[in-house]
Amino acid sequence: MFLAWESARLAVMFPTAVRTLSVSAAAASVCRGVFLVGFRRYCKKTTTTLRVSEALLGAQLGADVKVQGWVRSVRPQKNNIFLHVNDGSSLQSLQIVAEAKLNDPLLTFGSAVEVTGILKKSPHQKQPVELEAEQIRVVGECNPVDFPFKIKERHSLEYIRQLPHLRCRTNAFSSLLRIRSEATAAIHSYFKNNGFVQIHTPIITSNDCEGAGELFKVEPSGPDYVEDEDFFSVPAFLTVSGQLHLEVMSGAFSRVYTFGPTFRAENSQSRRHLAEFLMVEAEISFTESLEELTKVIEDMFRSATEHVLARSAEDVDLFHRHVTPGHRDTVEAMLNKSFPVITYTEAMDILRRSSEEFTFPTDWGCDLMTEHEKYLVKHCGNVPVFVTDYPYDLKPFYARDNQDQPKHTAAAVDLLVPGVGELCGGSLREERLNLLMARLKQAGLEETYNWYLDLRRFGSVPHGGFGLGFERYLQCILGVDNIKDVIPFPRFSHSCLL
Repeated sequence: MFLAWESARLAVMFPTAVRTLSVSAAAASVCRGVFLVGFRRYCKKTTTTLRVSEALLGAQLGADVKVQGWVRSVRPQKNNIFLHVNDGSSLQSLQIVAEAKLNDPLLTFGSAVEVTGILKKSPHQKQPVELEAEQIRVVGECNPVDFPFKIKERHSLEYIRQLPHLRCRTNAFSSLLRIRSEATAAIHSYFKNNGFVQIHTPIITSNDCEGAGELFKVEPSGPDYVEDEDFFSVPAFLTVSGQLHLEVMSGAFSRVYTFGPTFRAENSQSRRHLAEFLMVEAEISFTESLEELTKVIEDMFRSATEHVLARSAEDVDLFHRHVTPGHRDTVEAMLNKSFPVITYTEAMDILRRSSEEFTFPTDWGCDLMTEHEKYLVKHCGNVPVFVTDYPYDLKPFYARDNQDQPKHTAAAVDLLVPGVGELCGGSLREERLNLLMARLKQAGLEETYNWYLDLRRFGSVPHGGFGLGFERYLQCILGVDNIKDVIPFPRFSHSCLL
């Protein structure tokens, strides 16, 4: 009674305070309700999103999971529907088992889906797990009649090459792209583990490293562009090589490398040439030996290839079984045998003594052509072979003069590999200022490369380097005949799709 009277008295004396307390109590009650709802939600089973590769390894077995990807096959039955879904993370697809009621007319080959369900062990030996679907949502439709790839057909590399915007949907090309990714990682890993510093060399340059003049000129376009006026005040081109920029860096770092796009305006549609491709290039300071260069090249080749075979076994096996049957034996031989070394003079002697009829001449002083390179590889046991000491006049100005008249050769080396021919080219660089000045003067390039001469004037050391064509490397280890089939978007004369 007293408490009721006291409460009423306080309400009369302090009405605002009482209202505030009432509101606070109500708010506290609401907060307790929100907390309990949130807590219950938290305690519920959460759905984990998995990549297909993770699901196939049995991650979250028995748990509620979500998988997102593209339908590779659909098999409806009376009571169930079976799907294979792939998201690009592995060659193998994940089998989805669902009740027939979850079937959808839009659930077709090529459609994009999101599947939620329980990951379980599969009763079938061919697959370790399967996803028992509780919900299937079609994210993106695909009309299988119009789709250029058909579910039961094996499409050739030549056919899918005509569809660069869609060919990543095929097994062969998705495998190729995963192999490219692993090979890229392997090359970076090799250089990092061996003390090389990565340099990002420019794509736009005023240099013609190769001296061949096969350059793409860079010019602006648009209403503000003044014709016959160089944007950079000097003619600028897309790079053909990062070598000269690496040589700059080799004056401060003993081991440097770059891995990036290069461009050649070669009017060629051959199986070996592209207008844009990736190059792996390295420079090593304080070396006077071609043997040291060939050791790095061979070690890098072996290291990268072993990494790819180990980490992309399924994808490589697809090529070695279905695209280039029997090529695995060639790759194993390359890894198990040391690379022989012959001189250019010895190579020409081998070619002249052969019974083969070559299209191009084999006289001393002539350049090695693809037919010569492939013959030399076969002659040496169908394994990679180094050819050294080329005629001085065949090599660019920066190649070191062997001063071995009357033959007169340069300290240069090429690596020839099965199925491809030349994969890698390198040389010791001419570090002797007087000889380099004479060579540049003879070529009329002394003023253009005055900065290059400065590298020899200030703290120069003997050094050398090489460049390896990444796409040709992939051709070599996979046995792919056409270089356009190992790059996502091939650029070559009269073709620049997308």
